This record gives sequence, structure tokens and C-alpha cells, in this order.
Amino acid sequence: MTDNLNDYVNSIIPTWIKNKKIMVTGGTTGIGRATALLLAALGNDVFICGHHEQQLEDTLRDFDKLNVGGSLTGIVIDLATEEGIQELFKKFDSMYDRLDILINNAAIAFQSVKDGSYNDQAYILRTNVLAYLACAQAALYRMEPRGSGHIVNVGSMSADIREAQSSVYVCTKGGIQAFTESLRKEANPKGIQISLIEPGAVGTDMQPYPPDEQRKKIETMEMLFAEDIARAIVFTISQPIRTSIVSMQVKPLRQII
Repeated sequence: MTDNLNDYVNSIIPTWIKNKKIMVTGGTTGIGRATALLLAALGNDVFICGHHEQQLEDTLRDFDKLNVGGSLTGIVIDLATEEGIQELFKKFDSMYDRLDILINNAAIAFQSVKDGSYNDQAYILRTNVLAYLACAQAALYRMEPRGSGHIVNVGSMSADIREAQSSVYVCTKGGIQAFTESLRKEANPKGIQISLIEPGAVGTDMQPYPPDEQRKKIETMEMLFAEDIARAIVFTISQPIRTSIVSMQVKPLRQII
């Protein structure tokens, strides 16, 4: 415990993250969008990427309506390509002098290994796994010289649940789980935090359920809002440097599995 009560109280009251340069992949929809909006509203400079121009424009417009501190900007790219990832970091570097936090979030839903073609499945692997690796690599190159930074990989409880009819998606999220654990052991000695956030069922466009059914599941606490995961991410990156949140699973109260 610290020397006096005031210091102790101040140490446990969250000092929410602010004045950071943050990249959020997949920041135009779902969890990424909710996280980017929250981080920017807290007073950070947030850079996002997405796959569709209209979704990017909608996200930037919604942030402008908040009329809060911080900034939010972004580009449309395809993270499944090496060129897309190079463009992402080139644009980021042209705007900011450092990268404090990377939220590796962009992913695509996919079902059984029996679904789709070889090329379909290869595209999923490039987006859900290789893009995480490439973005983490690029982030580490920028963080290691400063001896600080934080990479948050957004995985899924599917890595442990391993539900039927979702074998390809489960494969990618199992890979992210293993990658994050190994990366943490590499990066922590260099002063860089590595965290894994694994959501349960969240109401986003990745769900196979229509919006009306998603709303019903949220009402019955069988599904979460994307904003619930955004709060978990902000909590994780708002900890003191001495504190490392290795992993966090966040599920709806009444989700059975």
C-alpha cells in the first residue's frame, strides 16, 4: 500500500486514458467503432480503418455530433493485403509522431470449413490472423525504441467454446489467443503491454441473427452491446504501467456457453 490514504485512493480511482495516439483496426463497425468513439471522446487522437467508405463516413459524422475533445479520423483499406497494411501505417505516420496503442480488432465472420472456396477461406485467414500479425509487427517497430506502448488483440470466447458450425472462425480466434500469449512474453521485457480481450456474444453485424432478434437477446441478457466491450478495452489500457491485464473474457450474463 502507498504511504498515505489519499495516495491509495487516488491509485485505485481510474484515470481514464487520454492524450494518446491510438490506432483501431476495423474501427467503422461493431466493437471497433464503439471503442474508437469512446477513446476519442475521452480526449485521445484515434485513427481507424474500415472496408467501406460509407461506414467510415458515418462513424466520423457521429463523432462530430458528440462535440467532445480528442479527434477521430481514418481511411478505407483492405487489411487482407500487404499493400493495405503498408498504406495504413504510412498514413498514420504522416499524421502522428508516435503510436501509443494499437487495438487489433478487424475480423470477418465465417462458419464451417465446408463453406466457401479455398480463396474464401484464405481471405478470412489473411484478415483475421495475418493482419493481426502484420499490424502488431508494425506497432512493435514503432513502440520498442520508446520502450512503451500497448497492443490489445480482440479475440473471441469462440477460441475456448469451439462451437459447431464455426470451425473456420474458431480456428482464427484460437490462433489469436495463442499468438497473444506468446507475443506478451516477447514484448513485456521491452516495456510494452500486450492484452487479449475475448468477447462472448455481442450484437454486431457479424452475428447470424437479424437486428430484431439481436435486440431481443440483448434485452434478455443473452447478448452484449458493442459498447460493453469498448468499456472493457478502455479499462484495460487505462491501468498503471505496473499493471498488466493479460486477458479478459466478457460475456452476457445469461449466455449459456
